[in-house]
Amino acid sequence: MQISERILFEDNHLIIVNKLAGELVQGDITGDKPLLEKVRDYIRDTYNKPGNVFCGLVHRLDRPTSGMVVFAKTGKALARMSKIFEQRQIRKYYYAVVQNAPKKQEDRLVHYLKKDARKNRSFPRPESDKQAKRADLTYRMIASSQRYHLLEVELHTGRHHQIRAQLAAIGCPIKGDLKYGFARSNHDASISLHAGRLQFEHPVSKEDIDLKAANPGEDAIWRIFNAKIMA
Repeated sequence: MQISERILFEDNHLIIVNKLAGELVQGDITGDKPLLEKVRDYIRDTYNKPGNVFCGLVHRLDRPTSGMVVFAKTGKALARMSKIFEQRQIRKYYYAVVQNAPKKQEDRLVHYLKKDARKNRSFPRPESDKQAKRADLTYRMIASSQRYHLLEVELHTGRHHQIRAQLAAIGCPIKGDLKYGFARSNHDASISLHAGRLQFEHPVSKEDIDLKAANPGEDAIWRIFNAKIMA
């Protein structure tokens, strides 16, 4: 799927793209072409901009996760959007597919998570652990199929693997997430976690932005749940 088909919002300052599961946001040792470079190429080709094109990465998503990624087309927009994220002046909603229904239809989860860099995992720890960081989210169950349930999750903090670790801690690991206890992988090595909604004030125009994005993958479970995400 071409970048032009996955653009959710674009103006002179920002471009917001629906990332595919398995797609890198920023380059790493694999050498795979990251979304950042694809967006830069799109800007260069679409607007006939020679030389180095400015494209600033505002935030990241884990490689196996899909959903909205915000890029800035100017330095001013990058600085202002980065501040919006840092000061949590943005509401971020994710959609997680789980096999085990949570005990409550909706709830607020607070854990203290400690990252194990060697294992690249985060673990709940007692509040007294000075190296653990407070992780806070709310969820509500919004749909169910015969085997799976769709949770809408709003993040209130931004910890390493926060949603994955916190849902696993209540017995609801995300579909395909072997690292956090799901029984088997997804066929494409993704996890069924999608960054599907953003609400914020545009850093330049000051208009209210409220964007939703369906999961762009071909997994049958998302074909069932996408209508609920976009409702």
